[in-house]
Order: sequence, then C-alpha cells, then structure tokens
Amino acid sequence: MAELAAVTLTINGEPYSLELDTRTSLLDLLREELGLTGAKKGCDHGQCGACTVLLDGRRANACLLLAVALDGAEVVTIEGLAQNWSLHPLQAAFVEHDAFQCGYCTPGQICSAVGMLDELERGWPSYVTRDVSSQPRLDGDEIRERMSGNICRCGAYPNIVAAVEDVA
Repeated sequence: MAELAAVTLTINGEPYSLELDTRTSLLDLLREELGLTGAKKGCDHGQCGACTVLLDGRRANACLLLAVALDGAEVVTIEGLAQNWSLHPLQAAFVEHDAFQCGYCTPGQICSAVGMLDELERGWPSYVTRDVSSQPRLDGDEIRERMSGNICRCGAYPNIVAAVEDVA
C-alpha cells in the first residue's frame, strides 16, 4: 500500500498543494500528475540531464528528487521560462542558432544553461576556470564543462555553445 504525504510546491509561479505517494519523483509529478511534459525522462538515473529543471533557482535533475522532500520549494520548468508570451533569451537563442536537432534534450539543456549562467554570475568557478580567485570568464571551454551534465545524442553541441555564448 502506498504511503501518502502532503506537499506544497510552487511550480512555474503557481502554488500547488498535493497529496503524493512518497515514492513519486519530481519528474513523475511534473509529467504524469501536472501534465508539464517539457522535462523529459531520458535515463531516469541522473546521467543525461534531459529532466533538468530549476529548483530554488539552481539546476537539478528532476528524476533524482523525491517530490515529498521538496516541500515549500520553487520549481521552474521549461514551460515557466517564457514570460508574457515572449521566449526567454536562451529559448530564443536556441532557435536562432539552431541549437537542437530532435529536440528531446533541449528543455533540459535550456534550463541547465539558465542555471549555469546564474552560477557564473555568482562567480562560481568550474573545473576549467583558469583563475579561481577572479570572476570566471565565459568561453567555449567553460560552457562545455559547465554543460557537461546534459547530453545531446544528436551532437548539436557547437550550436548549443554558440547559443549560450550569444546570451552571455
């Protein structure tokens, strides 16, 4: 028998009070309970990044998170990035730079890029940051390293990097 728990979340600016099976992942909640299908179930093991969302402003793999552990959290999915029918700058850049082929990984790539640019703005270094005592400089190496948790099976990486560079 499933054990249920009450959870309150804000998803894409909307408050939700839910009663969930304690085994429900955030990804399954978004896709199966709320119909927000932008985040994709790729590997279901946190290895591909197709399910990447923003959790309290930081990027996270929704397949690895139990929804009941997120009580009070704010979640933004690809569906929540556009404002007033205007694409988020990264969404527009992905279109402009043709930074996708099949599109399966694109929502996760875009959410990850939004979080990555915020990390960069906060001065967080990465493995390839040359001088960790100064503000990281965004170049192709930094983008590739910071986006390495998001896999594109089609190989659209050069255009993804170009789109992120354009927005940055």
